[in-house]
Amino acid sequence: MKKTFLLLFIYIFASGAYAQSVPTGFDLSNYGVRIEPDKRVMIVLAALEAARTSNAAGEQVPVINTPLSFEGKKFRELLQSDLAALNGELRQRISTFVIQHKKRNPDKTDAELVAPFIAMAYALSTAPDLADPVVTSDLPGNLLDVLDFAPLVRDFYRRSSISGNINEYVKIYQKASDGRLRNSAREMVGELLDYLHTKPQIYYTEKFKTEIQKGKSNIAKLKQVETQERERRFYIVPEMLAPAGNISFLNIRDDYYVVLPPDSDLSFSEVRRGFLQFVIDPIVLGISKDIEVTRPGIKQLLDERRKTDPTVSPDVYLTISRSLVAAIDAKQNENLKSRIATDQSREKIARMKSDPEKKVFNELQKFKSEQADETILQVSEDYNKGAILVFYFAEQLSGLEESGFDIGASLREMILSFDPAKEANRYARYSEERKRAVAVRAGRKSNPNKNLITENPVTARLFEIKKTINEKKYIQADTELKQLLEKDPGEPRIYYNIGRVASLSAESFTTEADVEKQKAKLLEAKAAYENVLRIAQKQKVDAALISLTNVALAKIYEFYDEKGYAMALYDKAIQIGNVTDGAYNDAMAAKQRLLKDQ
Repeated sequence: MKKTFLLLFIYIFASGAYAQSVPTGFDLSNYGVRIEPDKRVMIVLAALEAARTSNAAGEQVPVINTPLSFEGKKFRELLQSDLAALNGELRQRISTFVIQHKKRNPDKTDAELVAPFIAMAYALSTAPDLADPVVTSDLPGNLLDVLDFAPLVRDFYRRSSISGNINEYVKIYQKASDGRLRNSAREMVGELLDYLHTKPQIYYTEKFKTEIQKGKSNIAKLKQVETQERERRFYIVPEMLAPAGNISFLNIRDDYYVVLPPDSDLSFSEVRRGFLQFVIDPIVLGISKDIEVTRPGIKQLLDERRKTDPTVSPDVYLTISRSLVAAIDAKQNENLKSRIATDQSREKIARMKSDPEKKVFNELQKFKSEQADETILQVSEDYNKGAILVFYFAEQLSGLEESGFDIGASLREMILSFDPAKEANRYARYSEERKRAVAVRAGRKSNPNKNLITENPVTARLFEIKKTINEKKYIQADTELKQLLEKDPGEPRIYYNIGRVASLSAESFTTEADVEKQKAKLLEAKAAYENVLRIAQKQKVDAALISLTNVALAKIYEFYDEKGYAMALYDKAIQIGNVTDGAYNDAMAAKQRLLKDQ
């Protein structure tokens, strides 16, 4: 058990020199995040898959044929095989409903047609009952349009093979999501919370007044304040039958759901905004008294905006929350890319023998300027969607990024400092930045590889190989890394990633018969990490990479119970300091753990 535990540590922190350093033992559930399939969604979408119609040649074809991910296509084949013996009368009733729904929405794609069915699944109770909601008056119209499908779903669950296969399907879903999706979720959560310097509010305490009878009097009543604590959760729901490239987001009271294919990468996706909303919503509600002070000014801006766009929500709290989420998404993305570009420029200068500082510096400044313009374009797009405070919040975040602020502690001051007069014509002020950003976007489409971040061919290739590693194709990744090493044998990042792949491979060997294979992989990882440190003695190597390497190597020594060597390496990582994307926190935690064990 001890060896498996320590190998898991290696697996979690080794996310690449340019990825956000995720703390050792990073448990998503500690941040309110859960990754698990939902049987209701599985059953509803499986019922949709049963719908059939005739094509021009008289052949039976699916009524809805959404594009699926690679894993989704394999699951669809399994499901269709399992449903081959479905009762003909039931299949016909399902088909009739879905055909009529498609006729009522002729302009929608199959992926768009599926969206309200996913929402409807969350209106039902858990399986096996799948009961209708008690109250339907507050449900959105598009959901009410498909709510009559619920009786067919219940009938489908009782009379098809899915009730007997559902638990096996869940295992398939979980296995598919345990690789790329879980790793990607850790990186997303770690990066966003690191930027905000906060933790999600997992429990929300609500106060409410109650009346109790005083004695035997029918009139006299005492009022008392009671509190109720509610748990808040953010669910990432892997769904094989979710349309590829589409994400469904739902907020139901204290629970937030994103439904997406299990092999999705969350680094740059709408899931980020869903998670940010999960973090920001209770913070906004917590300063409601302060918001009331500035409410008239914000309401005035909303009323002006609604004159030109009536679809903009008049809700002040919703406007604040959505504007802040949009600003954080844009600014964090810009901040991350700029840090990566700065680190790579520093490495490029260290490798060049001539005097390249001015050229590299100018390239870096150009890149940062383009990223700033891209942020303006992105927030402008959100402004046009109703996030009318997004420019203000983006400006406020710029001033706080380097100060280590906690968004929870800073939002009150942001709100009280808001001046509606300064927001007039804010959109128009940035017309030049938008023009430049549009031109850069167009140029990127025609030449997608021309980018400072991926200008170095080694960096570009490592980014590509990282995707292979996330998919757990370790043999392929190892081969590609060693081919890359032949071309650039002095590149420390290649050695680091070779060590990472070897460590991950070692983790997969868990039986007694695999002990020698595990030992060989750990020795390979050790040699690769030692090469990083050897190169660092001869040339300048990024401090974050040295920090990560020291901790990775220490974990291997700790695995073999050589605690003295491990402690020395942890100390070296600590001496480097808390550099961006380093492993300082991991080293501190590991050292404290070792000291307790002495």
